[in-house]
Formats: sequence, C-alpha cells, structure tokens
Amino acid sequence: MRVLVVEDERQLADSIAEGLRHHAIAVDISYDGEAGLERASINDYDVVILDRDLPLLSGDEVCATLVRSKPETRILMLTAATALGQRVDGLGLGADDYLTKPFFFAELVARVQALARRARPATPPILERAGILLDSHRRTVIRDNRSVDLSRKEFAVLEELMRADGGVVSSEQLLEKAWDEQIDPFTNVVRFTMMMVRRKLGTPAVIETVQGVGYRLK
Repeated sequence: MRVLVVEDERQLADSIAEGLRHHAIAVDISYDGEAGLERASINDYDVVILDRDLPLLSGDEVCATLVRSKPETRILMLTAATALGQRVDGLGLGADDYLTKPFFFAELVARVQALARRARPATPPILERAGILLDSHRRTVIRDNRSVDLSRKEFAVLEELMRADGGVVSSEQLLEKAWDEQIDPFTNVVRFTMMMVRRKLGTPAVIETVQGVGYRLK
C-alpha cells in the first residue's frame, strides 16, 4: 500500500508517516496543497490523507481536483472542525472519509486500511497461496505451520506477490507499492529484499524470478 500525507503541521505529518510505516505502508509527505496535488498527480496512491486547511492550495481544492483526475485514489480528509455541516461539506467534495483532530492513531490506521481495500480489487484480509498464510491486519506470515518473521518491507513485498495470485509483479511495481518516492529507481533493494524473503520462507522455494519481467509466487 502507498499513502500520501498532505498536512502543513510538520510534526503531525511526520508522526502520521512514521506510524503508518510501522504497518508496512509506504508513505510520502507534502506540507502544502500545491506540493500535495503535484505528487498525487505524478504518483499512484491508494490513499491520500488530506488536511482541509492547507497553505498555497486548500484541501478542498486538492480534493476536488483529485476526484476528477484520480477517481481511483481514496481520500481521507482531516480537519479541526467538528461541526456536522463542515464534515458534510467535506464529504460533498468527494472525500471518501472524514476524521476530526485530535484523533486516535489506531482509528486512522483502520480507516486508511479500509479505504485501501476499496481502492483495490476486493481481496480477503487473510491471503493463502503455496502453503503460505498472510494476515494483512495482524501482519503475520505462516508457512506450513511455521511462523515467519519478516521486516516491514519484506512483508509488503510478499503481500504484493500474494495479491497478484500467481501473476508476475515487476520490480517497478514493487518499488511503487512498497517504497516511497525517496527510493532510487536504479537501486537493487528489490532484489536484496526478495533474497531475504526467499531465505526466510525456506524450502522448497516458492518465489520464481521471471527474467526481464519480475517475480511471481508459484
């Protein structure tokens, strides 16, 4: 999953991003509306967490533009306003969900995960293939009744392979979904992460390299 946080309160934005990364979510941050809209236009995000009161370009304007140009992207609006009328206005702009500040972080994560499920083709929270059980909510992996301890990035990579259900996933797709925009597109991090996932899953090997194309789970 990849998320964009557009929030001008830098400490809050950084805190949200750091917390989401602990849930194996790739996160980019923008601190004003113009930068947020530019990033959302260039990259494909599952969810945009969007503050309504932003400098340079308001959250309302960003929301309205994204609804027209990126209808597949889900939008969670944040605001300090608690009045019902203001919340209704925000949803009327096309936002998919609304959360008022202050909020409990666990609720934010739950809402982001729910919106991401709506952004993708429906898949169950527990994925099963090749003797592997992956629980996306609890972030657990079991293979042949053995618990597999994966890092956040390793988990994200395996989840993308399992969601593909035997289809080939390219390195570019894995970079797009499991890493943020700071990653060097020419890095070998995908190859290294895949090596670690294979090692931890053990034998027999279940991840196949399709030369010049990507990877798939047998």
